Amino acid sequence: MRRPSPLPPSPGSPSGAPQDVDAPAARARPAREPEAEVVPFPLPSPGEGGEPSPGARDTGLRDVWRASRARRRALRAEVRRFTVRQRRRRRVWIGVGIAFIVMVLGTAGAAYSPLFAVERIDVVGTSQLDAAAVADALSGQVGTPLALVDDSAVKATLVRFPLVESYTLEARPPHDLVVRIVERTPVGVIETPAGYTLLDAAGVVLSTTPTAPAGQAVIEVAGGTDAEPFRAAGRVMRALPDGIRSQVTGVSASTPDDVTLTLGATDTRVVWGSADRSAEKARVLDLLMQKSPPDRTREYDVTSPEAGVVR
Repeated sequence: MRRPSPLPPSPGSPSGAPQDVDAPAARARPAREPEAEVVPFPLPSPGEGGEPSPGARDTGLRDVWRASRARRRALRAEVRRFTVRQRRRRRVWIGVGIAFIVMVLGTAGAAYSPLFAVERIDVVGTSQLDAAAVADALSGQVGTPLALVDDSAVKATLVRFPLVESYTLEARPPHDLVVRIVERTPVGVIETPAGYTLLDAAGVVLSTTPTAPAGQAVIEVAGGTDAEPFRAAGRVMRALPDGIRSQVTGVSASTPDDVTLTLGATDTRVVWGSADRSAEKARVLDLLMQKSPPDRTREYDVTSPEAGVVR
């Protein structure tokens, strides 16, 4: 008896027909699909879309180079467009810098040139000195550019004038040189074998005359001009107002703490004491002299500024 085959019937065989499982047809492979037809692709001939000809190759390189150059130009144009403000600011700053440099160089060149040479010397601040004599002594600076005036030469010239305590130079373009002088303040004269020597508070000799100069007090101190009593007397005289100093005819001191002044022809004494607080003592003395003039007073005592005494 034949067993039915578990496989479906092959095409072309009658449905339900018994098949032998041991037959070679039972091992038949599945049918293959039909293959597509191969159509050959025709190769283009040179010059017809195939291998480019030498002329076509040259044309392509030129086009690439032109495109690259155009791209670079476009990029540069874009950079210039976006940096126009920055470049404008840079040009402005460069112009300012150049103008500043030109101005500095022009100013320096003019200042050191004969265009700004000294033609006139003005001496101001003198009361005892002869301003014309000082200007004549400084005439060697005439013709020198203002910026090149030799300060050391000016100093060496003014040292010859003992009354000059300090000075400053002021250039007034285009041709003026102003010399501002601070004179020494005479505090009195000391009698010496050579005559009467006029001194300032530092003991600097200002002049020597055979007779006592008018309006100057005669100083009598112990130890000479290098001692402390003279320094104390000098500080007291410098602290006095001009109106009182002109009335002082004598100054005496044996120690730095017992300075005494003599006023005018009345020989009124002013007991000053030390040179400390001289400015306050000068104000107190001025008030006392207003209340009690020297012709009606024998002595003023301002040793203690808080309690001035009239005798």
